[in-house]
Amino acid sequence: MKLAIRRSTTMSGVFIAIAISVVAVLLFLQFTQKTGALEGEGRLITIYDRGEEKVLLSTGETIGDALTDAGVALEEKDVVEPAINEKMIASEYKVNIYRARPVTVIDGPVRQKVMTAYQTADQIVRDVDIDLHDEDIATMTRSSDFVNSGAGLHITIDRAVPFTFDLYGSTSEARTQGETVGDMLKEKGISLGQNDRVSPSPSTKIEEGMTVKVWREGKQTITVEEKVAFEVEQIRDADRPVGYKEVQAAGVEGSRKVTYEIEIRDGDEISRTEIASLVTKQATKQVEVIGTKPNYLPYTGGGTKSEWLAASNIPEESWGYADFMVTRESGWNPNAMNASSGACGLAQALPCSKVPGNPLDPVNSLNWMHGYVTGRYGGWEGAYTFWQRNHWY
Repeated sequence: MKLAIRRSTTMSGVFIAIAISVVAVLLFLQFTQKTGALEGEGRLITIYDRGEEKVLLSTGETIGDALTDAGVALEEKDVVEPAINEKMIASEYKVNIYRARPVTVIDGPVRQKVMTAYQTADQIVRDVDIDLHDEDIATMTRSSDFVNSGAGLHITIDRAVPFTFDLYGSTSEARTQGETVGDMLKEKGISLGQNDRVSPSPSTKIEEGMTVKVWREGKQTITVEEKVAFEVEQIRDADRPVGYKEVQAAGVEGSRKVTYEIEIRDGDEISRTEIASLVTKQATKQVEVIGTKPNYLPYTGGGTKSEWLAASNIPEESWGYADFMVTRESGWNPNAMNASSGACGLAQALPCSKVPGNPLDPVNSLNWMHGYVTGRYGGWEGAYTFWQRNHWY
């Protein structure tokens, strides 16, 4: 009896050892099959297509090669993940094929049918180059009339209403799905404080193109960034003709942050006072070279103002007005030259080239001046009156 028990125990141990060995071999074979460790067996590819699963070993280089090995045909709009041109370097791949199907996109009065493999409404809308704002909503539903619509899916775009939003003095174009001004404020996460006001009222229906304004009554501070103009330094060059100008070093605008105290009453700013400023970028000075050399030979013919007036076209009864204005423009110096502007001669014509002949010739300058004041002011008295008020003519 004892001997039989020993024999039975020995046989059970043998069977258990054989079973363990068989399981180990099967696991090894499965592992080598999946990892491609056995030479020449390729990579394990699992393809999911239209709800079906296909498994194969492929020795191809890319996902596209594996699909060819599997006999899978693709249409132009089908989408494959991973992409068909992706090179296979791992031992195992799971490939999803999304088949293109007809979808009708309804955007207000516009309906269009498209072929797409994308799965979500937002992806499909962007795939057909329809602009979708953050506040717009695209909803996908199944069609109940495939025969007439020709598509099993519908995407309806609910456009948000565009309006102008003035939020504490900052104006921008905005959109909302809210029905009223109050709904819009909730959608935007804006909570009004004790001194905050909104116009129109929160119960007002949102309409396209309307302006909604939110402001805070009383005194408050705002900080804005402003440009700082650059200075201009001019270098006078006597070797360059009058009118010559060259920027030797270009100026660059600076910037500063300015804090203002402002007072708001009934939504309008009634005062603004600067209370602090901080330069954030220094302006760079512009350096310019300007010419001061006369373009014309200086006048050396002599004479007096009476002789020049008598030789000009100015009528004698206007000589008093002419004397007054020429005295203040050039001091009766025929060779007077404004280095900054380039004006020259008795009349300080700008530019000098307006005067026929040599603009430094006093008679030429007076004749041009007579024609100018007559054409612009109707005569010397009108020019004199204008000069008295403005100190230029």
